[in-house]
Amino acid sequence: MFKKILIPTDGSPLSDSSAKAALEFAAATGASVVGLSVAQLYPFMLMPEAGAMVDLSVYEDVQDTTAQKNMEKLKALAVAAKVPCEVVSTRGIHPYEEIIATATSHHCDLIWMASHGRKGLDKLLLGSETQRVLSHASIPVLVYRQH
Repeated sequence: MFKKILIPTDGSPLSDSSAKAALEFAAATGASVVGLSVAQLYPFMLMPEAGAMVDLSVYEDVQDTTAQKNMEKLKALAVAAKVPCEVVSTRGIHPYEEIIATATSHHCDLIWMASHGRKGLDKLLLGSETQRVLSHASIPVLVYRQH
């Protein structure tokens, strides 16, 4: 069975629900977990017009703070579930790359993540980090969906 599970979270209600399910699974199987929250950097392709004054440090500070809070919440849930847990918050433009890199560097043998189930134009425009992880990961990925 799986020994170390990566649980990426963005702090959304669905992601929280997925994390709780992952922790229940880990507790039942004796696995440890690695929590990950990615502070998403501002995409350079969406940079304001030349000459516009924008302080991206405020955006990055908010992202960093949110990622830290996500990890504090996951760590508390893991302690309550009596599941060994380490947490990581990192920065990146593409969260799926950080998810895969963290799974590799922490020797995880499963990635457990939520799918927001976007459809149609939303899926096309917003993309799917879950789909990207599924496409690029070399280890199993469990996709948690809640109706």
